[in-house]
Amino acid sequence: MTRPAPSRRPWRSATTKAACGLPAPRTREQLPEDEKQRCSQALRGQQLPPGAPRGAVEVYGRQAAVRAGVSGGETLFLSQFTGGWKVVAAGCTPQGG
Repeated sequence: MTRPAPSRRPWRSATTKAACGLPAPRTREQLPEDEKQRCSQALRGQQLPPGAPRGAVEVYGRQAAVRAGVSGGETLFLSQFTGGWKVVAAGCTPQGG
């Protein structure tokens, strides 16, 4: 089983154009559709938290959660695709349940 490569928030450390290659295919399509802007512009408008050291990584088959930040309160959700691990969700807020 391959673990996701460590990363610091790419939308902060790399150009937003390069960061647009990191989301999963459907996520990459949905963001510009929802925001009515190109991916790079839509990412800038997401107010994602600044980069933080990687914390715990939990891998569940082809899915993973990467906890980041001092308190581990920031989470990246990833899925494994043919081309490697891709972000399927980031900057999420907890929903009651």
